[in-house]
Amino acid sequence: MTDSNQSSQERSNDAEITLNLLSAVEQKSNHTQRSIANETGIALGLANAYIKRCIKKGWIKATQIPANRYAYYLTPKGFAEKSRLTSNYLSSSFDFFRSARSQCSSAYSSCENNRWRRIALAGASDLAEIAVLCSHDYSIELIGIVDPSINRSTFAGVSASNMLKEFGTVDAVLVTELKEPQQAFDTLAALMPAERILTPTLLKISRKKPKLVG
Repeated sequence: MTDSNQSSQERSNDAEITLNLLSAVEQKSNHTQRSIANETGIALGLANAYIKRCIKKGWIKATQIPANRYAYYLTPKGFAEKSRLTSNYLSSSFDFFRSARSQCSSAYSSCENNRWRRIALAGASDLAEIAVLCSHDYSIELIGIVDPSINRSTFAGVSASNMLKEFGTVDAVLVTELKEPQQAFDTLAALMPAERILTPTLLKISRKKPKLVG
């Protein structure tokens, strides 16, 4: 491996570890350093180093709680960094297609199990194209793709619109937005029950409102 390739790989690994750490803190504040290490799949010493780095950069805050433990909280700056890293990671991940196909298939299986037939996608993206391809293997009807920035009537051979209501009755929505997946989920959650919003794991979406500490 050349020095250039090695440096690129190191940057990729660094971004992935940071993203996983920020996601873990967003999901649950009462982590120990050991539980963060376990959840992110890295050594305890490395987890400690990354936690200190994230605190120094202002991405997370640590508050001491009883028994000499700390509660970690994501800051607004950390939330923004997590969103940026998620977008960059998805754009460059070599495993993206395989993961996306598997997770879209899992979402459609869930739709079949719940007898949700009329499914919409949220976000015109590469992930949406994969979701369209996967949909042909399931007994669902892909009724359209909603994206506030889209300026055409179709995407990947499917009807497209700026507004979800244009598609009539919608049983469930699969989030396929890559740039701002959390924002897409939050917008949908204000319009429909959260249990009917399907979120691929690779998007790192928090299904509960994160507690941000400024």
